[in-house]
Amino acid sequence: MGEEIAKLHCSRCDAVCCRLTVVVVPEDAIPGHLLDERNGLPVMARDEEGWCVALDSARMCCSIYESRPAVCRVFATDGPYCRSVREEYSARRAIGVELVEY
Repeated sequence: MGEEIAKLHCSRCDAVCCRLTVVVVPEDAIPGHLLDERNGLPVMARDEEGWCVALDSARMCCSIYESRPAVCRVFATDGPYCRSVREEYSARRAIGVELVEY
């Protein structure tokens, strides 16, 4: 029998994806107070600690889940990019690198 790789799940995550830059397209219809601008592009704003402003930190879930941006909708939990982002984040934490913006 081979070793089974544990499936990653959002409930066992530090919500690393909620620290990524999320570019918003007009079709997303995100309220303006949740937006910021970076390099001339509309992006989801972040709080002072680098978290997406739509993150409900008490429940560690998206407060606008039903109307979240398209890029968030296609982000595959436990997919290759998710695993890569988590791995890099874990490595930075392990060596004590403060991660304010990802």
